[in-house]
Amino acid sequence: MPGRDRDTGRDRFSTATRLRLLGEQTAARVYRSQSRRQARRSRLTGRAALLALVLCSLVVALAYPIRQYISQRGEISDMRRQMEQDRARVERLRDQKARWQDDAYAEQQIRKRLHYVRPGETGYVVVQPRSTERSGTDESSRAPAMRPWYAHVWESVDRADRGGQSGKTGGAAGASGASSPTPAP
Repeated sequence: MPGRDRDTGRDRFSTATRLRLLGEQTAARVYRSQSRRQARRSRLTGRAALLALVLCSLVVALAYPIRQYISQRGEISDMRRQMEQDRARVERLRDQKARWQDDAYAEQQIRKRLHYVRPGETGYVVVQPRSTERSGTDESSRAPAMRPWYAHVWESVDRADRGGQSGKTGGAAGASGASSPTPAP
């Protein structure tokens, strides 16, 4: 029959057939467009993965040089700070050198540090109140910072005379050279 569909046996010009065919064609178009979108999405996903891979490799490649740059900048700032401190120290030392060029300052420091006195003057050593409270202690048992430099020198000479044995000399007598070392047992 000329107006009938061979497969279904229905009339191809009927409204139901046309609607069914229209629905099938629309569904086919939707399916094709979705498959195209999925194809496009898969291409974009590949591009995005490639872009992410390139960015990650750039980050990895640049991480070490950037870390080195930052650490070197820190070292440079530390060195500049150290240089400023050294300049200030040099200035202080220049001032101190200029002071030592003055004879009055040098004499004042010699009298203070070495306990020198001029001929005819009487030298006094002030005893700290804490040292008088401890009974039975001598000058050599004081803290090393409180002893004058010559007591340290005499003590080292005294130890060398005794053959390296440890021991301390007896106070002011040891500093003036009046005592003799005791023989080793």
